[in-house]
Amino acid sequence: MKLSVILLAPLVLATAVPKQERKITYDGYKAFRISTEHDAAAVKEKLAGLSVVPFNFNTEEHLDIAIAPEDITAFEALNLTAEVMHEDLGADIAKHETFSAYEGVTAQAIPSLTWFNSYHAYADHMQFFNDLQGAFTQNSEIFTVGNSGQGRSIFGIHLWGSGGKGSKPAVYFHGTVHAREWITAKVVEYITYNLLVQYSNNTAVKTVLDSYDFYIIPFVNPDGFVYTQTTNRLWRKNRQTRTSSSCVGTDMNRNWPYKWEVTGGASTDPCDETYKGQAAGDTTEIKALVAFTQTLKNSKGIKLFIDWHSYGQYILTPWGYDCSLKPANHARQASLASGLATRIAQSYGTRFTTGQACAALYATTGDSTDYLTGAALAEFAWTIELRPTGSSGGGFVLPAAQILASAIEQWEGMKYLLAAM
Repeated sequence: MKLSVILLAPLVLATAVPKQERKITYDGYKAFRISTEHDAAAVKEKLAGLSVVPFNFNTEEHLDIAIAPEDITAFEALNLTAEVMHEDLGADIAKHETFSAYEGVTAQAIPSLTWFNSYHAYADHMQFFNDLQGAFTQNSEIFTVGNSGQGRSIFGIHLWGSGGKGSKPAVYFHGTVHAREWITAKVVEYITYNLLVQYSNNTAVKTVLDSYDFYIIPFVNPDGFVYTQTTNRLWRKNRQTRTSSSCVGTDMNRNWPYKWEVTGGASTDPCDETYKGQAAGDTTEIKALVAFTQTLKNSKGIKLFIDWHSYGQYILTPWGYDCSLKPANHARQASLASGLATRIAQSYGTRFTTGQACAALYATTGDSTDYLTGAALAEFAWTIELRPTGSSGGGFVLPAAQILASAIEQWEGMKYLLAAM
């Protein structure tokens, strides 16, 4: 049974005329983490016929889903072992998608740290980066790698130190690949903010920025992100349409042209959340990102790539496509990942699981970290799944009160990693 088809397929039929779409509220939906007791197939069979929204793809131990109001009684009658994630998913979404107005710059001509107290509209994110770069014109610039399928700029910010622009190996970050993972943009914004603000008065930060050129793209999937703010908070994919299907969107983290053809780590069904596309790298966004990534490879090379996601609290090293294969520098990567997890935990006690992506989480094909490792030859290429672990933290709808703590613990972790690698 493919749970994603039950609810999500009907929601995308009207996407050819976006202005006519009604906002999906999820009012009255109740979300649960169900223990699968290592028999996910049996649990899914019991759920057959219920209107559900699936959250996770690693279902070996648990299945995170939201149940439509009309099916909650039937679900509870199944007597499955489950914890409540959201009593009312719609109410929690409404609570945490109330965007605060951007307060602009401080007297020091930099954005205020109050930015990290709440979520914001897409246009405000763009202004935040413009303002931040405007305060540090001597060692930063805004760049674009191309446009999204709907014509939005895939923009980033480039930071450099005393060696001058483009003189050092690249540290390369991606955020908001999956549209509903709002916390990822906030985390990369906080890291960017601190690299620039602390460069002049923190010796450790100055050393890092003098050693690497940073290329940070906060919205790999701008179309999907905007769609989560206007129409469907739980949308995952991009917004690409295809003449062969009424279903919309491709999972851009299954579309990179490396091991894309391997089976088992993505879906060939356009209606599925992990749809890989019709051909390797056939999305507008990935075409642009591949070209940009290759320019970094062919310049000074890529030291570190991190693809920021949520949720689950994982630090994942290659490979995603093969659970038995290890990169040549596996031991070094494992050691650094363990050190990173230790440093993250020092801030608030948040525990991250480390391991190879395929073995520690689930198999993926055509993903960014495999491409960066196998095709772009990055020394380290990781996926970090941010807060929460799941049932106690709100899943994709991370409370705004946790934005700053999530960002701080990642920044502390990055200071360790960037100095140690």
